Amino acid sequence: MTATLKMTHKAIGAEVRRGTYEIMVDGDLAGSVEMNKTVEIPIESGSHTLQLRSGRNSSRAQTFEAAEGQTVAFRCTGKSMLPVFLLSFVVPSLALQLRRVGDGRTFD
Repeated sequence: MTATLKMTHKAIGAEVRRGTYEIMVDGDLAGSVEMNKTVEIPIESGSHTLQLRSGRNSSRAQTFEAAEGQTVAFRCTGKSMLPVFLLSFVVPSLALQLRRVGDGRTFD
């Protein structure tokens, strides 16, 4: 039973952290996404934890449910407001942002 994780790496305006982001699903490397690209990764249906990594920087872990045949879409970016950007040097899990799209829910 499979579902699809769709990840888009896109920012509006300038983005400082432009590198390729590793996509971690349930703690395992599932793929990667480059700036201005979208990837689709097959995943098992059920509950999952999603996190992005780029060197020492990461996003906060997000949990999501994926039903059989469902495409679960997220958008990621390294862009943030200046106070969060500066704080991310001390707290690396604030460096990358994940936002679920397509179903009206947002996780920041």
